[in-house]
Amino acid sequence: MRKLSGISYKIMYVYILIIGLFHLYTSVFGAYEAYLQKNIHLGLVLPLAFILFPVSKKAPADRVPFYDWILGAMATLPSLYVILNYEDITLRIVQVDPVTQAQFILGAMLFILLMEGTRRVVGLPLTIIACLFTSYMYFGDKLPGVMEGLSFPLSEVIEQIYLTDEGIFSMPLGVSSTLVAAFLIFGGFLEKCGTGAYFMEVAQAFTGTAPGGPANIAVMSSCLFGSISGSAVANVYGTGTFTIPLMKKIGYPAHFAGAVEAVASSGGQIMPPVMGAGAFLMASFLGIPFVQVMIAAVTPAILYYAAVFLMIRLEALKCGLRGLSKDELPKKSDVLKKLYLFAPIIALVYFLLAGYTPMRAAVIGVGVAWLSSLPKKETRMGPKAVADAIYGGCKSITLVCVACASAGTVLGSVALTGIGVKLVGFVLAFSHGIPIIALFLVMIVSLILGMGLPTTGAYILAAALGVPILTTLGFAPLAAHMFVFYYAIISNITPPVALAAYAASSIAGSDPNKTGFTACKLGFLAFVTPFAFCYDPGILLQLDIIGNIYGITACIAACLGFGFALMGYLNRPLAMYERVIFVILAVAALAPNQIATIVGFVGTIAATVIFSKAKRNKAAAA
Repeated sequence: MRKLSGISYKIMYVYILIIGLFHLYTSVFGAYEAYLQKNIHLGLVLPLAFILFPVSKKAPADRVPFYDWILGAMATLPSLYVILNYEDITLRIVQVDPVTQAQFILGAMLFILLMEGTRRVVGLPLTIIACLFTSYMYFGDKLPGVMEGLSFPLSEVIEQIYLTDEGIFSMPLGVSSTLVAAFLIFGGFLEKCGTGAYFMEVAQAFTGTAPGGPANIAVMSSCLFGSISGSAVANVYGTGTFTIPLMKKIGYPAHFAGAVEAVASSGGQIMPPVMGAGAFLMASFLGIPFVQVMIAAVTPAILYYAAVFLMIRLEALKCGLRGLSKDELPKKSDVLKKLYLFAPIIALVYFLLAGYTPMRAAVIGVGVAWLSSLPKKETRMGPKAVADAIYGGCKSITLVCVACASAGTVLGSVALTGIGVKLVGFVLAFSHGIPIIALFLVMIVSLILGMGLPTTGAYILAAALGVPILTTLGFAPLAAHMFVFYYAIISNITPPVALAAYAASSIAGSDPNKTGFTACKLGFLAFVTPFAFCYDPGILLQLDIIGNIYGITACIAACLGFGFALMGYLNRPLAMYERVIFVILAVAALAPNQIATIVGFVGTIAATVIFSKAKRNKAAAA
C-alpha cells in the first residue's frame, strides 16, 4: 500500500472519510436497495485499488502517477451508470431485454478494472480463479469430458456479472457494503478509544508470569485483537512486533516464536464476537441470524486457543523457560481499573444476543467506544479523533470489497453454468459416496483455495464449491459452512503458501517453511475439529444440553490428548507408547459415538494422572 503525503494524503483522507460516513449513515438509517447499495459501495471503494496500491513493486510508493488517477476515475463510471439508470436496469428482464452497447462497454470495463484491482490488492491467485470461472461461461462447451458445459454469448456473460445480483454484485459484495463496513469502523473506534492497547495490557498482566510468559501474551492478545480485526496477517503485524521479540528474549527459538504468533493470529478469525467478514457471509449464505453463527463458533474457538495455550506451556516446561517478572508487567490492579474499556465489546455482544441486527449493534458499539474514551484525557475522542477512527477503520476496506466482488464472478458462473452440480457429481463419483473421503477432498480444495488468498475470498470460493458436496452427503448446512470456513482460515498457517506464518517469520527472522510447519503442529486441533463437528453437531452447540456436553467433552479430551502426544511432554518427556496412547484416546473422544467419547475423555484424564504419577515416583526414587 502506498504511503502518501501532502495534498494526495489529504485528498485520500477526506475521500475515505466520506466512504466511512456513507456506511455509518446507511447503518443508522438503513441501507438502500441491495443492488443500488452494492453499486455505490463498489463505485466508492474500487478507485482506492488504483490510488493506494501501485501497479508493481517498481512503481512509485509515495505518490500517485497520473495513470492511476485516471484508472481510479474510470472505476467509478460503471457504478455511476447504474446509479443514474437504476430504475431502468431494475425493470429490465434478464436474458430477454438486450444488453445495450453502453452497458456492454461499461460491464467489460468494470470486469477488466476489477481484475486489475484484484491483482494489485489481493494478488494473482484470486484474479486467475475469477478469470477462469468467467471464461467458463463463454468457453464451457469447448472443454472435454465431465467439465464440458454450456456456452453463452459474450453479451449474456457481461449481463450476468454486471447487470444482475448474481455476479459481481452478488451476496458477498452485499455483506461487504453493509456489515463489514460497519464493523471495520467499529474496529477503528476500538483502536482510538484505547481498547486495542488495553487488550495487550490484559494479556501481559494476567498471563505474562506463567512459564513462557511472552508466548501466553501473544496468544491472549492475538485472540482478543483478532476477534475484531478479521485478518490473520494484520493481526500478526499488529501484535507480533511486540510479542515475537519477547518470546525470543526468554529463549524460544525464532521459528517457534513466529509459529505461536501465526497460530494465535489466525485463530482470531474464529473467535466471537466478530470473526471477520467470513462469518457475516456465512450467516447470509445460510439465511440465519449472525448470532447463531457466533454461538456455534464458541466451543471450537475456545478449545482451539486452549490447545495452543497447552502446547506452548509444555514447550516452556520442556525447555525450562521462565515467565516475565511482575516488575516487567503492568500491575493487575491498574489494569482492572480500566475494565470499562471492554464496554464496547460487551455492548456489541449484548445487543447481538438481544436480537439487534449486526449493523445496528456495531453502531451502538461505536457509540459506547466513544463514551469509553472520555474518562482519560489521553484517549478522549474529539472531532479529529472521531474522524481518524472512521478513516483508520475504512482504509482497509479495499481488500474485503475487491475480494468479495471478484469472488462474486465465481458465484455468477456457478449460477449460470451449473458447474457446481458437475463438481458435486465428480467428487461423489471419486469418493464413491463415502463421506469421510469427500470431507478429505473438500478439505484439500479449501486449503488450496486459501493459499495466497484472504480468508474472505477463500471462504466464498470454498463455500461455492465445497458446501454443496457436503450437504448432498447429508451433513448439516451450518457444519458444512463451518468446515470450509475453518480450512480457509488455517490455510494461513499451511505451507507452502502460509501468509500468516510468513508474516510472522519476517518479524522473527526465521525460516518461513520451518515456521509454517511448526505452526501446523501447534494448530493441529484446528485440522481435526472440523471433521469432528461435521459428525457431532454438539460441538457447535446445535443439540440438546446433553448432546452439547458430550461435544464439549470430546473436544477437551482431544485437546489434552493431541497436545501431550504432539509435544511429547507432560511433566517429563513421554515415551513413544505413551504418546500413542494419548493419540488413540483423543481419536476415540472425537468419534461420533457417545460411549467412545466417554472412554476417550475418562481414558485421557486417567492417562494424564498415571503418567504424571510415574514421574513423581521416579523423582522420589532418585
